[in-house]
Amino acid sequence: MSSREFAQALQGTGHAPLRMTSHPPAPWPGRSLLATARKAPEGTGSFPQAGRRGYPGLTPAGRVLSLCVLSNCFGSFLPDFTWVVKANNREFHNQFRKRYAWCLSKKKYADNAIKTAKYNILTFIPLNLFEQFHRLANLYFLFVITLQTIPEISTLPWFALILPLTILLGIRGIRDLIDDIARHRSDWEINSRPCEILTGRSFSQKKWRDICVGDIVCLRKDTFVPADLLLLSSSEPNSLCYVETMDIDGETNLKYRQALLETHKELAREEKMAAFDGTVTCEEPNSRMHSFIGTLEWRGEKYSLDSEKILLRGSRIRNTETCYGLVIYAGFDSKIMRNCGKIKVKKTKLSRLMDRIVLLLSLSLILISFCFAIASGIWVEKFRQEHSYLAVFFEHTSAAKHAFFAFWGFIILLSLVLPMSMLITFEFIYLVNSCFINWDVEMYYAPKDTPAKARSTSLNDQLGQIQYVFSDKTGTLTQNIMTFKKCCINGMIYGSDNGNTTGQSMEALLNWNKYHNRKLEFFDQSLIDIIRQNNDAAVREFMCLLALCHTVMVEEKESQLVYQAASPDEEALVTAARNLGYAFLSRTQDTITISELDMERTYKVLALLDFNSVRKRMSILVRDPEGCIKLYTKGADTVILERLHQARLNEATTVKALDSFATDTLRTLCLASREVDEDEYSLWSKKYHAASVLLQNRAQELDQLLGATAIEDKLQDGVPETIQMLKRGGIKVWVLTGDKQETAVNIGFACQLLTDDMNILEESEIREFLEPSWYSNNSLASSEEPLYENGSIPPFRAPVLHGKTALVVTGDFLEKILHDEGKKKSKKKGGCWDCHRAEVEKDHRVLAEKAFAELATSCQAVICCRVTPKQKALIVQMVKKHQNTISLAIGDGANDVNMIKTADIGVGISGQEGMQAVQCSDYALAQFRFLQQLLFVHGRWSYLRICKFLRYFFYKTFAGMMVQIWFAFYTGFSAQPLLEGWFLALYNVFYTSYPVFFMAILEQDVSAKKSLQFPELYKVGQKDMLFNLWTFCVSFIHGSFVSLVNFYIASWAFGDRASTHVVGDYQSFAMIIATAAVVTVTAEIMMDIKFWTVFNVLAIVASFALYSFFSYLTQSFQAYQQAPTAFQFPDASKNALTDPTALLVVLLCLVVNITPSLTVRFIHSFAGPRTMTENLQARNMQGKQKTVELTSHIRRDSLWRRSGYAFSHRGGYADLISRGASLRVKDPHARPQLNGFCRAPLPGKGNPTPAKGNAVTAGHNVVQLC
Repeated sequence: MSSREFAQALQGTGHAPLRMTSHPPAPWPGRSLLATARKAPEGTGSFPQAGRRGYPGLTPAGRVLSLCVLSNCFGSFLPDFTWVVKANNREFHNQFRKRYAWCLSKKKYADNAIKTAKYNILTFIPLNLFEQFHRLANLYFLFVITLQTIPEISTLPWFALILPLTILLGIRGIRDLIDDIARHRSDWEINSRPCEILTGRSFSQKKWRDICVGDIVCLRKDTFVPADLLLLSSSEPNSLCYVETMDIDGETNLKYRQALLETHKELAREEKMAAFDGTVTCEEPNSRMHSFIGTLEWRGEKYSLDSEKILLRGSRIRNTETCYGLVIYAGFDSKIMRNCGKIKVKKTKLSRLMDRIVLLLSLSLILISFCFAIASGIWVEKFRQEHSYLAVFFEHTSAAKHAFFAFWGFIILLSLVLPMSMLITFEFIYLVNSCFINWDVEMYYAPKDTPAKARSTSLNDQLGQIQYVFSDKTGTLTQNIMTFKKCCINGMIYGSDNGNTTGQSMEALLNWNKYHNRKLEFFDQSLIDIIRQNNDAAVREFMCLLALCHTVMVEEKESQLVYQAASPDEEALVTAARNLGYAFLSRTQDTITISELDMERTYKVLALLDFNSVRKRMSILVRDPEGCIKLYTKGADTVILERLHQARLNEATTVKALDSFATDTLRTLCLASREVDEDEYSLWSKKYHAASVLLQNRAQELDQLLGATAIEDKLQDGVPETIQMLKRGGIKVWVLTGDKQETAVNIGFACQLLTDDMNILEESEIREFLEPSWYSNNSLASSEEPLYENGSIPPFRAPVLHGKTALVVTGDFLEKILHDEGKKKSKKKGGCWDCHRAEVEKDHRVLAEKAFAELATSCQAVICCRVTPKQKALIVQMVKKHQNTISLAIGDGANDVNMIKTADIGVGISGQEGMQAVQCSDYALAQFRFLQQLLFVHGRWSYLRICKFLRYFFYKTFAGMMVQIWFAFYTGFSAQPLLEGWFLALYNVFYTSYPVFFMAILEQDVSAKKSLQFPELYKVGQKDMLFNLWTFCVSFIHGSFVSLVNFYIASWAFGDRASTHVVGDYQSFAMIIATAAVVTVTAEIMMDIKFWTVFNVLAIVASFALYSFFSYLTQSFQAYQQAPTAFQFPDASKNALTDPTALLVVLLCLVVNITPSLTVRFIHSFAGPRTMTENLQARNMQGKQKTVELTSHIRRDSLWRRSGYAFSHRGGYADLISRGASLRVKDPHARPQLNGFCRAPLPGKGNPTPAKGNAVTAGHNVVQLC
């Protein structure tokens, strides 16, 4: 941007985006301003208010000049405030365009329609052909087919190559078309979602694709936000809007957004919204999900905007009947779409190896053809000199010309060594193996009628080579469901017999409670009896605390109470109290009404202190209907226990209960209470302005430890077992989540990703590892020698990494490390003094990323918390780049899409977060546990089958086609084909393809049960043991040996002779070699097959039958008479194979060919090492003989396992409740407003807070929290 635009943008913000600093004056203010900007919080904005505190002598013009200089020199550090949005003014936005390729331009402000499909009707054929001919093999075959059209050098019939290539392109084109149709259908469904757009002076029904930047949109309850909107007003008090961001960050708890007070007051009717002409100036579209900086200019005033006033696309409106928003970013400019990434063409490891083999074979064939061409020229010249009487045949040509044509003739002839039919068979094998995945009943999820789905048909073999699994947490490992499992009250543990009752018996046990909602999974008959008897004071206080100490909101739907909480944990506690007879009914700004065993009681709220990161507890001070003042507190055990009264009754038993709950990986809280006397409360109320501080001090001594609660963050079925199996299979699991650190770590223990004997590295320890790497390549140092010889990890810390080590980091920490290669480089201005420093910092960032990758990949488990969707993709990219490994990403929400696209294999879970992840995935599963079957059964089998297929296919191709090379030595290197043209065309298509095809779709080395029983077998694929360059070379040597044997045994047997009774003619000689090749390769595959089925037998029989049938057809005299050039071997098979000598030659070739193979198998079975299956079975027998019971040892002071909920819980709605900002007044005489807007006055100068001592009377309005 220009300096003028930059100055205008900063002037338009109306406030200082960064906090003010007081630096001492400097010779040039830009340096200190830059330093201050770097110290500012990530993503907050630009510069401090220079010239007011740090630079008192700097004039406004000087400040603008300094900022302009900084803009030119340090543009990469500063957001561009050039995005201007004018409300209700589409013409303004349509006039701006931006260049994106050469002289082409497009609209600067994108519309809201999204397009993820690659083709349309006009571009499908050209684009698809362009993509397919990016494959080296396809280009090679196209080149050879082009050469075949030249008669002078054509050595094969036209159908030998062009027909297989057409079939191959057609199969792949149809597959791509089906995939793209699915993307078109998904785009159409999203773009056609209904919405209400302000057109003229009223709202009209439109589609999402009709939305443009600057439009005002009306959103209803439970609808998705179609674009990134500035919240203008809502039907809630003070224009609050509650949203669920499950698709964005995976969190299920509600968050609230609040409009500006000015728009809340003024934009209450449609005509006012139609007249709204505000202008928003903000940063350009970016991928920072939790950051937004801008200003609203309206009626001559400027108002600052932040992320708390923005509704992001993909979030869902909850508990808000109606809200209105101004579209800021639409379509692909929205933040969630900026995080989605591009569609990447994925290739398997074997496909990339095949590309290298194709290149190697192509170069080898060119080299052989070149050598044979030179030999051909030399032979022609020698033949001309030795046989001058035949010189007439060489009058119109020369040795060089003959060699030139021979070169291209050999290129065509030897092109069959690269079998195109192998690529065609590839496609069918992938398709059938994908169908097996779709049909597998072991991966069918009956509750949702959801089978597994292979959405990509070209990645099956890579499922058997996975080394890293990157998993989302919420909805993937967990069910997004919190359940109240156990509790400890007055030293007694309840809930131990949970699960021993059915739904019908639970219904019968709770039918006395009219508020129960059948969601209680907790069961303990003794506790229910105690509650109903109502004679245990501790139990009564415990249940009252659960019903009172919270910030849950309640509303009534169809005569049922519906709770909405800031966290699912808190909702689980309140729901448990409700089902056990203590139901939370309603609340006002200063009262809470609950039902205690069907008796309604209203408590006066004197103070409400929410959770925060410092207090780690929540407290509420209430006056009960009898006038007694009580303090209820719940929080972390370390905080509650140290504030107990000296008596500390039941502490020891409660601590044991906490340890027991932590062993079961339950989320625990401690509960305590205290009775406060009137004098103490009077002293506190006089100093109300410091109430929170004083109350904390007063809470230093709590009278009674009521007990503890245990909540289960329910895992999906089979998650711990699956992770253990992945570990045994050599697969490392990383959890990438947008959730809080403590919550993620607790789930890590629950799913057995983390264990008690692991050394967990936190960020402070990681910095010690990485600090040398950040400075080892410092530009100030003259030496570029590495700081350590063995890599970037310091040697003195290396022994720690040899044990069981886990790593836990946050997104803020990763932001300083991860390097985005796809990020556009900022333009460097000439003469900028800091350009070199920017490059050095980039080098340091890359070095730190590499060091972090080495450290993280050496750990057994990694958990990344509070990461954005883009960071998830960067983490996957980092591991792929620095470790060169095969990765799988699995998730269920829109926030996982970028990660799924980046990984080598993307798996989408059909979960509660919608189908976005499934639509962008390669494979779709209903449950995380189905990864066992997908990887260890289908993945390992697919890898085994494809490897055996490639190994055998190359072998049989070399065995059948290499005879052309040996024959060239006896034909003067003339590129004369030895074998029949039809045999060359049908050899890899019909004669030898069916046995290897059925082996490639049905082969099993062990059963599915054994594959799951011994996941260590999976490591074979990770190490590329079944097919690599060495096995290809072995196949080449084996096939070449077979071709040599067939050629020279037949040549030795028949010699250079001809007669009416002796088989020695050219055609018969060729058919004997061809028959020997077919019989030999068929016998070889019979020894290769381990898992025999009826289809394998039929395939072998069909191969011989088809060989006989097509030989009869193509060698009949009738065919020869019709097309003598196409059918040049009349009765060759009949003449050759009816002679006993020829059959004995074929048998001799077979025996000689299979003898080495049988010998190797015999030696390997008796003298070679035991197979992995045998080793694992022996190890399993030893393990059964020595069984050791493992005991979990919980560290008493561990923050990971004790009260993780309290540590991770952030503030709820206490502030809104205390201010009355979230309370909707139900008054039938309230003035009607747009969509039922009701205004609750804010406490302030004009609206004093109600007196604390006033009791709630029946004449008051009924107030309910929504």
